[in-house]
Amino acid sequence: MVAIIPFSRDQCAFDPKDVSAMSLAFDEVCKALELPADAASAREVIAIRIIELAKRGGRSPTFLRDQVLREAADLDHRRSSGL
Repeated sequence: MVAIIPFSRDQCAFDPKDVSAMSLAFDEVCKALELPADAASAREVIAIRIIELAKRGGRSPTFLRDQVLREAADLDHRRSSGL
């Protein structure tokens, strides 16, 4: 479940509980979006966003998951609306 660690490029420190929360959120977002394991670019974008949210204080896996999925839905809506 530490799939998110390779995407953390900065030397920021998260405790093991935070890493578990971010990894769980990452796994759940990828599953919800039905991303295959080889969708490296999309997975990287998701991981970076989760890490950014965690750096700003979001540590709940539910919050992290829901926020990223909400942002993805908003982006999809804007693209389909031509905005």
